[in-house]
Amino acid sequence: MLRVALTGGIASGKSYVRQRLSAHGVPTIDADALVHEALGAGSAATARIATRFGHAVLAGDGSVDRRVLAALVFADSTSRTDLEAILHPDVFRRIDEWFTSLTSRVRSPDDVPFAVADIPLLFETHHEGLFDRVIVAVCSPAKQVERLRERNGLSAEEARQRLQAQWPIKDKVRGAYYVVDTNGAFEETDAQVDRILTELADDAENSL
Repeated sequence: MLRVALTGGIASGKSYVRQRLSAHGVPTIDADALVHEALGAGSAATARIATRFGHAVLAGDGSVDRRVLAALVFADSTSRTDLEAILHPDVFRRIDEWFTSLTSRVRSPDDVPFAVADIPLLFETHHEGLFDRVIVAVCSPAKQVERLRERNGLSAEEARQRLQAQWPIKDKVRGAYYVVDTNGAFEETDAQVDRILTELADDAENSL
């Protein structure tokens, strides 16, 4: 089974690509969902975050208030690095366990020829070498800012801070095996994803 990573810049259409892959029956896992779980009340990560950043980052239910934490870490690179050191090891461990469990459950490689992990900070954390293929979803920076402001209710400055916290998209494209351009209509994105699905199936078959 090929291990495939899906990445891209924030608001680059990556989640839409994952949903399209999932709709075709491809097993997927979302690193953002794992982070969300890790920030829940009573978790080890939440306790470490409260120790590092103060209890002001906690919501009333004891979970991490992601908006309050984001305001801290996107304004300060040291804080962001400290947060990543708390969260990333556990996230990548769980992704590896998911792939391993998936592999052990399938009766034949033909049943599940490849699976996809959606990992926003794949290159920033230098984990790209763990995967057989990397898909990068891309769009223009202006489109990213527009989507972020509409989706998250951010100011233009807050949106730019989030973009600046990640690698430039052109650098991620250099490390891609496949690129999906999401600047256009959904139908255009769908056609690119469908083509990649066909190529991944061929790659998986040839790797047996």
